[in-house]
Amino acid sequence: MLDAPHAAYPGEKTQILSEADAQRLLHNKGVTLQWIDWNTRGTAVVSPRDGLWTLRAAQAGGKGRLFLDGTITEIGEGYFTFDGTIRISDTPDPGRQCENTKSWHFAVTQNRPYYRLREFEWCDGLTDYIDIYF
Repeated sequence: MLDAPHAAYPGEKTQILSEADAQRLLHNKGVTLQWIDWNTRGTAVVSPRDGLWTLRAAQAGGKGRLFLDGTITEIGEGYFTFDGTIRISDTPDPGRQCENTKSWHFAVTQNRPYYRLREFEWCDGLTDYIDIYF
């Protein structure tokens, strides 16, 4: 059974515990999935509206696609929590389809210049590195 993401309700706001990390997300430098390309980043748009921040990101290469869409519920020092959908299609193999809607955790590790999805094998046993750069 899939966990449903936290549904935003009127007046809900993103909890910002680190202003520095909020600025990193707001001014991010794109998204990558290693199967598509680490050197050619896709776009990641973070939009704060009435205190609730949304994230919509996509990367494409050949037939491979990555897509993220949802809300950012918390931004802390070196991490953020994203409630929404992540979809990967046709990468690294044609016909591969991975999609889930739930609460996801991204974090910075080892002083790297990106937030990495902390669930690596969430679909079919392959390790997916999804990174949002700052």
